[in-house]
Amino acid sequence: MSYAHAREALADKIRLVPDFPVDGVLFEDLTPALADAEVFRLIVNEVAAKCSEFGADLIGSLDARGFLIGSAVAYKEGMGVLAIRKKGKLPPPVHTESYALEYGDAALEIPADGIDLRGKKIVLVDDVLATGGTMCAARKLLETAGATVTGLCCVLEVDGLGARDRLADLPVFIVNKG
Repeated sequence: MSYAHAREALADKIRLVPDFPVDGVLFEDLTPALADAEVFRLIVNEVAAKCSEFGADLIGSLDARGFLIGSAVAYKEGMGVLAIRKKGKLPPPVHTESYALEYGDAALEIPADGIDLRGKKIVLVDDVLATGGTMCAARKLLETAGATVTGLCCVLEVDGLGARDRLADLPVFIVNKG
């Protein structure tokens, strides 16, 4: 099947899994969409266009599914990609930013040396925007390193969890919302 927009393709390709990871949650699995070459291409093209519009010098991709999309976008746009990792995945020295999750705490890290982020304009790319906690932590981490986050791009958004309010001062693009 051929699609005009990624939004249409996502509606057709996302696998809905009720009660995962906990009862009452409807999990939207992107795996079938990303495994379809046409759909993946549409997603990457739409995110890449927004990253260019948001004035990116570098793509910041979030661990782990954001790596898939962010890397492809960076390649398409001729930019580098910065993998923003979960705590403990990088050798020291690192910059670390902790944040709260609904079920505990987490932290993100980037290298503290080897990459000069001062003055870089970075667009953050991830698979899903939910509460915005991960995006806020990634933003703070990058700003601590001297970068400016110029926008956020995600494939899906979980409505009603307040992410847009937490990130109201940044442009946000969600693929399945067009």
